Amino acid sequence: MNKHHPVVLFDGICNLCNGTVSFILKKDKKNQFRFLAIQSKEGKIMLENYPLPFENDSVILIYKGCAFIESDAALEIAKLLSAPWKWFVIFECVPKKWRDKMYRWIAKNRYSWFGKKDSCDLGDE
Repeated sequence: MNKHHPVVLFDGICNLCNGTVSFILKKDKKNQFRFLAIQSKEGKIMLENYPLPFENDSVILIYKGCAFIESDAALEIAKLLSAPWKWFVIFECVPKKWRDKMYRWIAKNRYSWFGKKDSCDLGDE
């Protein structure tokens, strides 16, 4: 992976997560994002390089040497997209505790609400 590109690590078997990846791909006019399933070999290797909670149930954005999780990852991804998506930065005024609580509630229920796949559409690489 090129270190200059933002890398999105996502749950490769989650339908919501795969839908989010498809959305980002469609809106990423600069072709800047790279994607890895957390379950992939390369995804696991990348995760070893960042001090994250062991049981992280979040999309993770690796960008400019930093790892962003939960609502921070979602907002950083939005900032890198063009308008109107970058305007979601306004939600930074909502306290992080509240944003992350909402994020974790959705993450906890994502399989029951959106379903899951047997394997990642992107394969192992």
